[in-house]
Amino acid sequence: MKRVVATGTFDLLHPGHIYYLEESRKLGDELWVIVARDANVRHKPRPIISEDQRLKIMQSLRVADHVVLGDREDMFRPIEEIRPAVITFGFNQHFDEQKIRGGLEERGLAGIDLVRIGPSEEYPLCSSRRIIKEILGRYNCEERSG
Repeated sequence: MKRVVATGTFDLLHPGHIYYLEESRKLGDELWVIVARDANVRHKPRPIISEDQRLKIMQSLRVADHVVLGDREDMFRPIEEIRPAVITFGFNQHFDEQKIRGGLEERGLAGIDLVRIGPSEEYPLCSSRRIIKEILGRYNCEERSG
């Protein structure tokens, strides 16, 4: 069985997330999704939706066979447990693939394919940041308080 791992924050679920997961699913027989912990999201504002709620939402999607929360201290721990053949990244995820490869090799997990999934060109709002910006602009939330 060829396992694929897709990772992400998955805040404000949108068509870009679905595209990423569907493309990841095509690369193997079983799709595992690792949902980032709130505390581990450092490269952008903290998620709006809590990690428990994001986990529940992701578990409801038929595209994923298994959905788990990431480890609080060690991002490689779930990878050691799952033992995937492939790890996918979204086009805009801020992972240094060389550092990931090095970390995998240190743990005896060399040989896992790392695949970056390209963007979905089909939908304009394929980013949580774009969705938030659209909401703020549409409802003039920047000018109003409350």
